[in-house]
Formats: sequence, structure tokens, C-alpha cells
Amino acid sequence: MTVAVALIPEAIAFSILAGVSPMVGLYASVCIAVVTAFAGGRPGMISAATGAMALLVGSLVLNHGIEYLFAATVLAGIFQIIMGMLKLGRFITFLPQPVMTGFVNALAILIFMAQLTHFVGQGWVMYALVALTLVIIYTVPRFTKAVPSALVAIIIVSVLSIVLKLDVRTVGDMGEITSALPVFHLPQVPISLDMLLVILPYSLSLAVVGLLESLMTATLIDDITDTGSDKNREAKGQGLANIVTGFFGGMAGCAMIGQSMVNMKSGGRTRLSTFVSGVFLLFLILVLGDVVKQIPMAALVGVMIMVCISTFEWSSLKSLARVPKSDALVMIVTVVTVVATDNLSIGVLFGVLLSALSFAWKMASIRLTVKTGTDTTTYTVSGQLFFGTTSHFVQEFDYENDRQQIVIDFSHSHVWDQSAVGAIAKTISKYAEHGKTVTITGLNEESKQLVNRIGLAFSGGHS
Repeated sequence: MTVAVALIPEAIAFSILAGVSPMVGLYASVCIAVVTAFAGGRPGMISAATGAMALLVGSLVLNHGIEYLFAATVLAGIFQIIMGMLKLGRFITFLPQPVMTGFVNALAILIFMAQLTHFVGQGWVMYALVALTLVIIYTVPRFTKAVPSALVAIIIVSVLSIVLKLDVRTVGDMGEITSALPVFHLPQVPISLDMLLVILPYSLSLAVVGLLESLMTATLIDDITDTGSDKNREAKGQGLANIVTGFFGGMAGCAMIGQSMVNMKSGGRTRLSTFVSGVFLLFLILVLGDVVKQIPMAALVGVMIMVCISTFEWSSLKSLARVPKSDALVMIVTVVTVVATDNLSIGVLFGVLLSALSFAWKMASIRLTVKTGTDTTTYTVSGQLFFGTTSHFVQEFDYENDRQQIVIDFSHSHVWDQSAVGAIAKTISKYAEHGKTVTITGLNEESKQLVNRIGLAFSGGHS
């Protein structure tokens, strides 16, 4: 119930972030929480409309309207179910820590930047109310943790604003809030290739970012509760939730790190806690619709700034000097790319690519040590032999001056790919040109299988 109450301001704020009516975020949060309670793979995790997803769809709503948002949400859900069926849930382990940190930090910066538009054309009252909201949010927990401090802040600031009849923008100014149940609604979009091409990039981004955020949150909760979760079931559950949401007039959502933490801290560990948060939120919408309209935007902006402050990993700034330079660079590039493109999925893609390149660079060192006997020259290879090290490998041999018998010992190496096998074959044929024979020794089982499968096409001997 605490989570449901805390979801209201966030769902409304995220709706405004996406440029849609507050009802879209509220309906989405109800549908997603209820569906993931049954279909998700991580009990006790809260999924609803989120800032990460809202940030992705702003331009779609602006250029094409809300019906396209519903269609994109359904398609994103379909993609997520496919990803779950393909068991892509395990790929979360392929996300390096710096990319995850960059993702979270960039999300905080983007949400903060999105709040700045609410200050345009507003007087000192707006600034004062935002400041008051933040003061309340950070002081209430010192006295009691029984109620969410964000909720206390919203109530106090709203009461002040109504009693003093302050001239500030309210939630009602942002869009109509209706005390009505969500109804089934087919997205009113033309069924055409053009429409599909418009929503496809948005849907893919929503599916990827939604899964990333959900699986990162699930991993976090696994750590806190010392229990496991089914990541592929979670992917399918998120997909189903987004499909349902799209047909009930809601926007795409995913797991919420902040609210899931609130749920954990309040003792909600089971599927029931997720279900209750969704149902109770629906009850609040139906009962408190008129009250919600009067909440000043300043209070929500304050709440969103608090979300940014708690989302940003401040410890990552301190550790920048301690972590390897390549990791620091990956995190910074992820953040800069996300903030520059306004797209979380592009930033994550850049971060992963950069991490992969830096890993390949670290792995791309190969050493050959030489021992010369009376009739034989023995080369011992140390390091990984793959496409990144093959040219260096081939150049290391002294084809003219070596003895007649050459032994290449791979006991400290691993042969990874076709390029590597090609390099060995090339070396053997170069020696053959000088009338020398090569013996390959020390290949581990996997390397041996690969070499035998691809074959060393050359004239000359090896064993």
C-alpha cells in the first residue's frame, strides 16, 4: 500500500515526462503491477510506468500522437516475450559494471534535465515549493519511516498551495484526471508498413531498456533477499504486462529500482505485495481523482529530483580514480552518449561495444619464447591466439635461420577461431617453403577439435 501511494506522484510525473495525460501513467502502473505479480519471475519486485521508458517515447508522442504510443507499447511487449523465449535473460551477465553504472547515472541526469522545463516562466513560489518538498523528503525519515516521506511532502505542499491559493501549476493543468476504470481499447493507428517503421525503433528501445532495467533490478533484489529469480520468466512477464497495458490505454513500463527498494524495506517480499500495490493504486485513482488534480507540479518536481539524487550512484564518482582507466572511460562514454542522444539503449550499446573492444585489446597480447637445440627449434606460445593476435604470431618466427625441425608448443595458449587456425597453417607452409617440418604439440582438447575440424591445408608434416 505504501508503494501504491508512492507510485501516484511518480506515475504522474513520468506521464508528464512522456508528454501524455497523467491517466496514461496511472493506468500503466495498475496494469503492469497486477500482471507482473502473476507472470513475473521475481517475487516482490515492483513494475510500473518508469522514467527510463517515459524518456524514450517523448518524441513519438510529440510527432505522432498517443495512439502510436499504445501501438509501440504492445509491440515492445511482443519483443520482450520473444526475448524471454530466446532465453536472452542470461545476457544481463554480459553487461559490464561500468555500463550498468553509466546507465543508472545517465538515467538520473536525464530525469533531472526533464524537470528543468517546469521552471520556465515560473516565479520564486515554484522554487520555494520545490525546495520545501526536498527539505520535507529528507527530514521526515529522521522522525518516522512508517510513511513514505515523498507522500508526506506532497500532502504538506499541496495543502499549503490550496490553503494559500498559490498561483502555481497543478497536475490538473497537465491533463485530465478521471476517476474511471481502465477500459480495453485497440490502438487507433493505420495498419501499414509506414506505421510499423515509425514505431519499430521505439518499440525495440523500449523492449531493450525495459528488460535491462528489470533484470538489473531483479539481480539487485536477488542480492538483498539471498534468493534466485527466473530472468527469462521475468522477460516474458514484462512483455505480457506491456501488451496488456498497451490495450488498456497505458504506456510501456518496467521494474522500478526505487519502488522495489521501498517494497523490500517495508517488508514486501512476495507476489502478493506487487499485486496489492497495483489494486490499491487503482482504488486510489477511483477515489482520489479530484484530490490528485490539485497537487502542485512543484511537489512532483521535488519528488523527481529526489528520485534523481537517489538513482545517481555517487560512489562511482569517488571510485573513478581507483578503477582501471578503461572502465572509467566506458562509464563516462555511456553517460555522455545517453545524455547526448537522449536514448538509454544507444548509450548501453556504445558502452558494451567499448567494453568488448577494451577486453579484446587486453587479450590481444601473445608471447613466443624460443629454445634452439642441435636439430630443433622449439617455440612456446603464451597467450590467446585469435583474430587479434594472428598477424603478430606469424611475424614472430625466423623462417630462414631456424633448424630443420620446428616444434610449436601450445600448452600455454588457446586456439580460438578460424583466423588462428589459418595463422598456424600459414606458419607451417612458410616453413615448408624453406624445406623444414613443423610439429604442433600441447593443444588442449578444444583447440585440437577446432584445428581438426577446420584442417591445416599445407604441404609439410605436423602431428
